[in-house]
Amino acid sequence: MRRALSAVVAFSLGATAVAAQNVDIIKERQGHLKKIGDAVKPVGAMYKGEADFDLATVQAALKVIQEKAPLLPPLFPDDSKTGADTEALPIIWDEKADFEARYKKLADDAKAAETAITDADNFTDGWKQVVGNCSGCHKKFRKPKS
Repeated sequence: MRRALSAVVAFSLGATAVAAQNVDIIKERQGHLKKIGDAVKPVGAMYKGEADFDLATVQAALKVIQEKAPLLPPLFPDDSKTGADTEALPIIWDEKADFEARYKKLADDAKAAETAITDADNFTDGWKQVVGNCSGCHKKFRKPKS
């Protein structure tokens, strides 16, 4: 009986440790994605004409994207498909190469936009290229918002 109880306790502790790792990595990627979202939100307002163009804000958002996008692909290991209110869809793991390539393209497009966007006149086209990456990925790989 003791052996059985010990085995159950050991298994439970092991399962808890694995779940904690899973949740930690999901929370880490969610943190990076939130920072990107927070950075692009004011730029989105500029894009929609709801705020005045501010080059410094645009450039700061592009820097955040360049910094965070390369960090994200490794934060989608197989043991992070569920938990912590993840919005990741299972197709991520079925089409991992496409998913990872999209983050590289996002970072590359943000880098290109950093030099291409110099004023309000060329902002719209440059920004559209960058955020097109976001919406394309969200439509395919993220659960729809309710």
